[in-house]
This record gives sequence, structure tokens and C-alpha cells, in this order.
Amino acid sequence: MSINADSYQNSSDMALTITQALQHATALGLDRLDAQMLLLHTLGRAVDDRAWIVAHDTDLLAAADLHTYRTLCQRRAATEPLAYLVGCKEFFGLQLQVDARVLVPRPDTETLVEWALQTISGLQAPSVLDLGTGSGAIALAIAHTRRDAKVTAVDFSTDALAVAQANAERLQLPVAFAQGSWLTGHTGCHHLIASNPPYIAAHDPHLAALTHEPLQALTAGTDGLDDIRTIVAQAPAHLYPGGWLLLEHGYDQAAAVRGLLEKQGFANVQSRTDLAGIERCSGGQWLAVK
Repeated sequence: MSINADSYQNSSDMALTITQALQHATALGLDRLDAQMLLLHTLGRAVDDRAWIVAHDTDLLAAADLHTYRTLCQRRAATEPLAYLVGCKEFFGLQLQVDARVLVPRPDTETLVEWALQTISGLQAPSVLDLGTGSGAIALAIAHTRRDAKVTAVDFSTDALAVAQANAERLQLPVAFAQGSWLTGHTGCHHLIASNPPYIAAHDPHLAALTHEPLQALTAGTDGLDDIRTIVAQAPAHLYPGGWLLLEHGYDQAAAVRGLLEKQGFANVQSRTDLAGIERCSGGQWLAVK
């Protein structure tokens, strides 16, 4: 059978094997891995069970499954995130449920989690605060790795908090959740405050590729630093002496964020690189005694 994008549109009346359905999907421009994960999701199988596809490549798809698969492939071809379509995303070894109420967790953010765990490695029952938790990725990764940590997660969006709380309940991780705008109205001190806040400039051309994700979780003023400025200014009042503030930011913002931290009086200000070697996180230690 000759496979092309036009024939895909007319395949609803055709019986297709798994191999043929995947060929149709790639003809739409889908990455092969995406096509496989969407097919496994359609069939109710684990999205990482690609060995099953190899063993069943000549199986015929039921008409209802083919229709569902075609719809999902068309949505993916229109740039809807794969994680929204399959309803989950792996982050730091955890399978998180995600949907359009939250940003899709990115692998780059694991750099922030690894650094966060280093800062609390010598502490017993450390107090950790995750600002702008979204799906709960950072808070849940820390809580899963450090079972003794007292982790609190804050988000302004009640929709995002609902997603994060559902993830915590499913993973049976004891994270406390609160609705709020950064540290406004927050009480108490912490050994670590971590955040992956909005950091894209309002008119950044890269936003065109992120139209399916919540805008309020992406942009922060004309230079993308408005929320980071707020967090840096508020954090000292909520850090124990020696506590750390760690922030994820854009690929070209490390120097600016380090400058904000130094101006606020943080010590040991530094940045960490992601898997691509880009300075993706910056942070500092609050040494002043309140």
C-alpha cells in the first residue's frame, strides 16, 4: 500500500494493520516515537510498551480505535503537546498526569531538582517551598527523593493546584498545597525555595510554538523577568540563614538573574547548566540573620 498524507485522510473506511497505521501517522509528519506512543495510548497500553508494537505489527486495528488514533495524530500534527494527548509525562522518574491546565514538565527542569536536592543533602527534615508548582513536578520529585522533607507547593492557579494535588494523591506523597501569588501572604521560613516561574518575554516569537499551554504560566513582562524580580525580593524574609533560593530561567537570562540575586544580598550566587550545556538555573544562599 502506498502511504501518503492524502491517503491518511481517506483511511477511515480501510482496515489497517498497526504497521500501516504508524506509516500513515508518519506521513502526517509525526515523529515515529510520538506515533507509537499515541497508538499505545489509543489501545490502552502503557505508552512505553513499544515492544508490544513489534510483536503485534500485523494486527488489524478496530474501526473505533483507528478513528481515535487518526484524531489524536491530527491533533499532534497541529502541535498539541504529546503529553496532553496521552495525559501523562515522566519527570524525574515519576509518571505525572498532565493536561492543558498546566505546563508540560520539561527535562531541563530536572537540573533544578538535582541542585535542590544537593542544597538540602546535609539537613534532616528540611523545609522546602516550591513556588508556581504547576503539575507539582518539582515538589513531588523532591518529596519522593527526600521522604523526610516537609514540602509545600504554591500556585496562583486553582486549576493547576487541582492537577498537582491529584498527582500527589496518586503517588501517595505528602506535599502540602496552598493557593497564592508567589510569597505574598505566605508565613514561615524554609531551608530551600525553588521555582520554575514564567520567564518568557511577552512578545517573544517562541510563544507561537506554545499556543496550547497556559499563557499565564509562560510570560512575565516585557523582558520575562517580572516574576523572578518579585520572588527574589520576597524570598529573604522566608529563608532560614543559610537557606537557598533556586530559580529556573530562560537560556539567555542567567547573567540578569545572577545580578538580581547579588543586588538583593544573596551570597554564593551561581548558575547550573542543563543537558545542552545552557545556563538554565541560577540561585544564591541567604546568609543574613533575621
